[in-house]
Amino acid sequence: MQDISQDRVRLSVSEAQTLSEEVLGRIGYDAEESRIIADHVVDAALCGYEYSGLPKILNVAEHRQLRQPRRPMRALRETSISALFDGGNNNGMVTMYRATQVAIAKARERGMSVVGVNNSWVSGRSAHYVEMVARAGMVGIHSVSSRAHVAAPGSLGAATGTNPIAFGFPTLQEPFVIDLGAAAFMGTDLIFQERRGAVLPDGVAIDAQGLPTRDPAQVATILPFGGYKGFALALAMQALGVLAGSGIGDDKTYGYLIMAINPELMLPGDEFRRDMSEMLAKVKAAPRQPGVDEIRLPGERSSRERIRHLQEGIEIDRKIYQALLAVRPGKLPELS
Repeated sequence: MQDISQDRVRLSVSEAQTLSEEVLGRIGYDAEESRIIADHVVDAALCGYEYSGLPKILNVAEHRQLRQPRRPMRALRETSISALFDGGNNNGMVTMYRATQVAIAKARERGMSVVGVNNSWVSGRSAHYVEMVARAGMVGIHSVSSRAHVAAPGSLGAATGTNPIAFGFPTLQEPFVIDLGAAAFMGTDLIFQERRGAVLPDGVAIDAQGLPTRDPAQVATILPFGGYKGFALALAMQALGVLAGSGIGDDKTYGYLIMAINPELMLPGDEFRRDMSEMLAKVKAAPRQPGVDEIRLPGERSSRERIRHLQEGIEIDRKIYQALLAVRPGKLPELS
C-alpha cells in the first residue's frame, strides 16, 4: 500500500486481490467464492469504475441478504439451449459467473443459449459477463431487473431498478463491450458517494418531496436517464427479469438474464470478427468536430484504464481502505 495523499491510497493488483479475498473470507465466503468476487471487483477497479471496485465488498458485507441462509444454486428448468437457476440467495457475482459459464458451454454446443438466475443479489458490472462471452468468441447479451429505486416520469416513489443492459462482441482485437444502466445515476455509485460524503451531479435524483437533490443521504429515488426513453428501457429490462424468474424469487425483484450467440450460426467466426473490426474502424474514422481529438467507442476508455492500472496499481479512497481493514463477521464499521 502506498500513500498518495491524505485521502487516497494506491494498491498493487496483487495487494488489492489479497485484501479483497481476505475481507470476503471474513464475512463467510469460501476460497472459490472469494476469488470469483475479488476477481470481479478488482477488474472493475482496473477499468476505472472505482464505485464498482473494492467499495462493492462493503455493499456485500452490509447487505441484508448476507444474513439470510444460503443454499446451493440449482437448476429449476433446463434444456440443451437454456437453463433457469435458483441462485439460492447467493451473491450475484458468484451465481452470474457460473451462469455465464453455462451459457457459453451451451452456446458452444448448440449455437446459442439463454440462462436466467433469480434469488440472487449484487451482481456487479454487467460488462464482466458479456466480456466473458465475447472472449469465448461469441456475442453476449446480459440484462438485469434490480431493486426498485428509480422513479417513473412523474412519480414520487420508485418504480423500476437501475436495470442495466450490456452487450459483448468478439473482434480481431479486444472485445467490443457496451454496458449502460437505464437510470441517470447508478445505485452502487450513489452508495459510494454517500460513503465519501460527496455530492451528486445535478438532475439525477429527487428527495421524498419530489424536489431535486444533490445530497446522497436525502435521495428518495433516482431519475431515469432520457425521460420516457430511459423509463421504457428500464421496463424492458424489468420484463426480461420476469423471464428470468424474478416473480418466483424470494423478493420478486431480481432477475438476471445472460444470452450467448455463436456467430457461426450466421457467418464464419473469423469473418464476423473481421467485419466487426472493420465496422468499428469506420465509426472511429468519422469526421470530427473542431477540437475533438478522437471518436471514442463505448468501453474504449475502460480498456485503456485496465492496461494503465495493471502497471501502476489502483487508487482507492482512504476511508474505503480503512473500512475494509476493519470489517469483521457481523460488524461493518462506520465511515468517519
